[in-house]
Amino acid sequence: MRNDGVTFSIARHAYWAPGLTTLTAWTQWAQAPVAAPIILGEEPGVKAMPPMLRRRAGFFGKMALEVAYECLDGRTDVPVVFCSRHGEVARAVELLSDLARGEPLSPTAFSMSVHNAHVGLLTIARKDRANHIALAAGGATIEHAVIEACGLLADGAASVLLVACDAPLPELFLPFRDGVEQAHAWAWLLTAPVVEPAAGDPAAGASVTLRWSASADAASVDLPGGLAVARFLLGGAAAMERCDGRLRWHWARGNGGAGVNAAGA
Repeated sequence: MRNDGVTFSIARHAYWAPGLTTLTAWTQWAQAPVAAPIILGEEPGVKAMPPMLRRRAGFFGKMALEVAYECLDGRTDVPVVFCSRHGEVARAVELLSDLARGEPLSPTAFSMSVHNAHVGLLTIARKDRANHIALAAGGATIEHAVIEACGLLADGAASVLLVACDAPLPELFLPFRDGVEQAHAWAWLLTAPVVEPAAGDPAAGASVTLRWSASADAASVDLPGGLAVARFLLGGAAAMERCDGRLRWHWARGNGGAGVNAAGA
């Protein structure tokens, strides 16, 4: 893997948001000329997780766990890269508010507010000792997570689970937001690039290339990063560009001219 781009394939993928709970619904959303609003009010069931552990997760965590379980589909010993721009910031605000009022903090709420809490919960529930990483990188969180996952592939992992999850900021932080956030989560099972897409699912199997270049352009704000990348993959576009105010990220189907793959060839 070199520093001018990465190429990988997506063996499996899963998505969840309130009002968009099936791959068909997500594909229809991605192909709409204007991004459809995500309906609020639903919560994922995460039925694959033991109830004693599942109840520790809130709405944010359940979204991430739902897509992780679906994408893994029983696989074990798969490294996990979890990414979220804001993480459990709503839970953290509640804890800080309790602290300011002099109220005792919930140990469970505190333990689940840290950034790697839910990927840790996933590995505990599955008794899986594979490597796991949690990261946040501002507006380019998704892209940095892809690079991290491809680094693991280059180091010899057969596949890597990438989980992306985010939710709207709490009211306290709304004056500082730089775009409209929507609750969503998705997971990709990344592998080294393959030649042919999976039968019946053109989004799975086909190779994807991510490249980057310096740019001082304003950050892209039409959709949160996770939703923009999901729309690219599911909507059938040949390429997409996003900017985070420092780098321009070039997404493309196929090798995109990068000549670099996740295995380091």
